[in-house]
Amino acid sequence: MISDFEFEGEYEGPEATLEARADSAGERLDVFCARSFGLTRSQAQRAIACGNAAIEGRTAKASDKLREGDFVSFLPPPVRELEARPQDIPLSIVYEDADIAVIDKPQGMVVHPAAGNPDGTLVNALLFHLEGLSGIGGAARPGIVHRIDKLTSGLLVVAKNDLAHNSLSEQLKAHTVRRTYIAIVEGNFREDAGTVDAAIARSRTDRKRMAIDREGRSAVTHWRVLERYGKFTLIEARLETGRTHQIRVHMASLGHPVAGDVVYGPSKPKLGLEGQALHAARLALRHPRTGQDMAFAAPVPAYFRTALQKAGRPGDEDIEAFLQKLWGE
Repeated sequence: MISDFEFEGEYEGPEATLEARADSAGERLDVFCARSFGLTRSQAQRAIACGNAAIEGRTAKASDKLREGDFVSFLPPPVRELEARPQDIPLSIVYEDADIAVIDKPQGMVVHPAAGNPDGTLVNALLFHLEGLSGIGGAARPGIVHRIDKLTSGLLVVAKNDLAHNSLSEQLKAHTVRRTYIAIVEGNFREDAGTVDAAIARSRTDRKRMAIDREGRSAVTHWRVLERYGKFTLIEARLETGRTHQIRVHMASLGHPVAGDVVYGPSKPKLGLEGQALHAARLALRHPRTGQDMAFAAPVPAYFRTALQKAGRPGDEDIEAFLQKLWGE
């Protein structure tokens, strides 16, 4: 099911219990629940009014104030399920068989329907072009095992049946799916490579953003410099985990936000970009039925090439040829 706010990897389950920390002392219950569960304040208030919240086991009111150490139990309000419909939308299918499909998603396409994006999504296109998708993700997310942001381009794998979905989910959980991105980031790194190991959670001040939070979910990004252009750097970023906005948050934490990212970087995009210069260029996984190791590539899209030229990349070697040589292809 999908609520009218997309959780993007955050809480989506039944009743949960959270402990109020020192920074929540004195906070109203409705404000705490809205922030903690990615809801609007009115949604949280409706749930509390229905008796779906308790403090230390006692049914509570929206206006009740929290103390440090209080245990809050909360059941989010019922959600409305969206059902995707097939739409004849162009789709770049890199690979397809009876179990999986690998898609090269263009920048600007949302992965699945949600509030504000009821159609025109990748799922709508999948329903038109493919026969059969796994049902584990529900009516709004058939076949979807993992996601990439609307303004990020590149590869993702889709499950065409539940066997494939379960296998791919386990591979993602075990960190054996290799997802390699390229990104143009602002500034010039002093180091040539590194790892960011910093947990990520939804921002406590803006529920539409993610933030580094030691009490969040583990997030690890390995990066290395591919080329330097002075004011910008081309990097490779390999995901060990797959949290919402992970590369964008981690790069911004290093002082090198992804170029064009107006959420975690400068409010005015550079290089003529209309979204972050982040491309899922390579994907490697184990086939869910045969066990065969498989690797896929997505060519560098036009918007990214144009941004590279504006960043100062010399034109004597094509970026695709450069990457193929770099990755031994």
